[in-house]
Amino acid sequence: MNIDADFLDLELFTIAGTTVTVATALSALIIVALAVVTSWVSQRALGKALRLRGVTREGNIRAGQRLLHYVILLTGFAVAFDTLGINLSALFAAGAIAAIALGIAMQNISQDFVAGVILLLERSIKPGDVLEVEGRFVRVDRMGVRATIAHTLDDEELIMPNSRLIQSNVKNYTLRDSIYRLRASVGVLYSSDMALVRKTLEEIALAIPWRRREPEPMVLMAEFGDSAVVYEVSVWVDDPWLIRRLKSQLHEAIWSAFQEKGIVIAFPQLDLHLDTDVSDTIRALRPAGVSSRNP
Repeated sequence: MNIDADFLDLELFTIAGTTVTVATALSALIIVALAVVTSWVSQRALGKALRLRGVTREGNIRAGQRLLHYVILLTGFAVAFDTLGINLSALFAAGAIAAIALGIAMQNISQDFVAGVILLLERSIKPGDVLEVEGRFVRVDRMGVRATIAHTLDDEELIMPNSRLIQSNVKNYTLRDSIYRLRASVGVLYSSDMALVRKTLEEIALAIPWRRREPEPMVLMAEFGDSAVVYEVSVWVDDPWLIRRLKSQLHEAIWSAFQEKGIVIAFPQLDLHLDTDVSDTIRALRPAGVSSRNP
């Protein structure tokens, strides 16, 4: 017993004027471990409670679980420090210069942390959401306290600081629903039968098997281009993450239907009109004695 007591009273180190012994260190570790276990149990209980209350989106459930996890861990660490007898305010006051330098160095990390807490509270972005960030389509996989991990359409993992999602314009295509408007443009010759072009495009759009029945497809004459009359076809789909594959199928359907109906898809071209006889001008520019066969 004396050996055990001596061991527990063994001084490990001193911080901010407080001596940390084996007993206080073990107590702090036990408190942190209890906080981790409590967090795990509480997250499972919260998930079950939310599902019983009709919350079906896993993104909403995970956001609530992550927020609860951080609150319990922060509380556990605070109690652990108090058990060690460490006065955090005194500790920061003693190392004020170092704390200021560290704060400046960790400014971006602090911004990311605060942004992560805001995202978890607002739930404007959740795991599983499809976003457009700086012109790139991504799907959110995990949301951490500092960064959000997402996948691109090329199956690349993208690590985005949370502050980037807060401070820049972000399109969330699945914020309220997953309906997405898919557009495809095609240009036809000016000599084409425009009524036939419109009818063909409407038939293509209505025949697409994977489109949503509501809203109805839309065909618009978008513009008079330099070499073509441009039409735009739009249909609504349920999953914006499949836009590349679905747009390819729509393009193929347009190509096949135009081939069948004899509608020509225009391409850039330039017509050159000369007011004078080019051959006479070329002859006048030839040096004397040079054969016309020898340019």
